[in-house]
Parts: sequence; C-alpha cells; structure tokens
Amino acid sequence: MSDLDEQVGADPEVSGDADEAALDVRTLPGGLPAALEAVLMVVDEPVTEVALATALEQPVDTVREHLVALEADYTASERGFTLRQIAGGWRFYSRAELAPVVEKFVLDGQQAKLTQASLETLAVIAYRQPVSRSRVSAVRGVNVDGVVRTLVSRGLVEEVPDPGDGGAALYATTPYFLQRMGLDSLDDLPALAPYLPDADVIDELVEEGHS
Repeated sequence: MSDLDEQVGADPEVSGDADEAALDVRTLPGGLPAALEAVLMVVDEPVTEVALATALEQPVDTVREHLVALEADYTASERGFTLRQIAGGWRFYSRAELAPVVEKFVLDGQQAKLTQASLETLAVIAYRQPVSRSRVSAVRGVNVDGVVRTLVSRGLVEEVPDPGDGGAALYATTPYFLQRMGLDSLDDLPALAPYLPDADVIDELVEEGHS
C-alpha cells in the first residue's frame, strides 16, 4: 500500500464512514425548528418527542423546548394552524376557532356528491358498524382505504374504539351522517342488512385475501 493509500484509508472524511455521517439539522436553513416543521408536515398521526429526537438526532429536551416554542409562536401570530400535543405525540391541526370554516370546506366544498364507490362503502359501514376496513374491502371486493379516508374527511364516518382485542381500526357512521340522511337513529335505516354477507362469510373472505 502506498503512502497516499495509507493517508486516504486513515482519513475518516474520505472513507466509507463519511457517507454515514450524521446530518446536523442545526446547519440547515431554519435550523431545528424548520426541521421539526418539515417532519410534522408529512405525518398523519401524532409523533412522540422521542421519535422526533431520534429522527433528527437531537436531545429530547431540546426538541421539546422547540415544539413548545413553535406552539406558542403559532398561537401568538394567530395562524390558521397550530401545533398540539395529543395522544402522547405532536401534530399540526387547524385552529379550533376556525373549525366552522374547515367544516364548510370539507363537507360542502369541492365535491357536492359522493362517488358510487363512496356510497357503496358508506352503505357497508352503516349496516355493519363498527367494522374494519378489511371487512368492508371483503364485502366490496376492492381496497377501500382511500374511500374510507374520503368518508372520514367528509364527516360521515369516524374511527371508533375496538371493544375487543383485535387491535384493528374500526369505523362507524357519525351524527352528521344521520343528519344528511334525515334519520333520527340507525334503527331508521332501510332493512338491507339481511342482504349483506354474514360475519362468518366476511371473516373467510378476509382470511383468503391475506393468504
């Protein structure tokens, strides 16, 4: 090995380890606060302080201080969004005071009518609630993840606690669904349930889909 090879091999800045060097977010534009905002903008559920600290390679206490400071800054500047700590983690939310605006846009905004796929999925949830997405998919024969998200965003369906130990997210209709349907309760739904597959049949379809 030549002297040059020895020098290159001994220099960590030109070795393979350099590719794995940690990224110091503090040197990026906006520093750690901007890095936190960037990460939180792409999540769809609350993220813990530990997870954020690990991803950004910063102390948990430092991350917590910046999160609290960001929340205070958004509140003081009366932005349309805020940063909230909920369910053990942090996530962006629209401000509570602006809920009427968001509700109007989501429920009466870009699409006045539901698609056929949305109507079919909504019917299955209404008659089989609480029900998981996998079971709804089994009834309809197609993946319904995107459709369920649409129904949730329109305020017609919501996620509800699982009374058992299955752990799967369950969905049910909302009071707004009854309002839009002109019903006092779910008991007023037309008697279509007998035409849907029994729970045992749905379970078999779900298992076949996972096999």
